[in-house]
Amino acid sequence: MKNSVVLSIMGRRKKSAKLNEMSQAHGKAENFQPTTLDQIWGDTGLSKYGTLDENEYKTKLDDMSKSDIYAHAASLGIVPVDNRDLLVRTLMKEFLKFSSAYKRPTQDAKNNPQDIPPEVLKILSEGR
Repeated sequence: MKNSVVLSIMGRRKKSAKLNEMSQAHGKAENFQPTTLDQIWGDTGLSKYGTLDENEYKTKLDDMSKSDIYAHAASLGIVPVDNRDLLVRTLMKEFLKFSSAYKRPTQDAKNNPQDIPPEVLKILSEGR
């Protein structure tokens, strides 16, 4: 009888979140500057992969059949291999390279080392 009382008081344990289910926020404004002439002329980068969002592209790959993934890889110039996991990893790696070219962050004036006052530079040089 004591055991049933203890169990009802304690309740259930709280499940901990898995690492791959968690997301991290960096708190910076996501302003991107164009890096190529195509971007300056209005290319959004959506023509090659259909999106620049990593999660959306991963979902798109997960929903494709094996033959669809082969055709997608061939259209991107990637030689399709028989191992689906390896092919998905290769496609994700190429997608991340492509999307990072379109998401170059703008340089803030705060990050410019030329704006550091001489007093601060003197203090920082003392540690050398």
